[in-house]
Amino acid sequence: MSEDRFLDIETKLAYQEDLVASLNRVVADQQRKLDELETACRKLVDRVVEQGEDLAALRIQDAPPPHY
Repeated sequence: MSEDRFLDIETKLAYQEDLVASLNRVVADQQRKLDELETACRKLVDRVVEQGEDLAALRIQDAPPPHY
């Protein structure tokens, strides 16, 4: 193989390595954001369940007596 061909292959390899590193950073950032969103969503679900339980307890307390 000629020297130019080796240089061309090495250049392409360097670009591919840079691309892979860049994509790896993007994937890692996306995973971190997904983890944060899952945590926030879990907190919201817990809050809604808790408020639903509180609301159910209030309905029982405010219910009219059975003879109405």
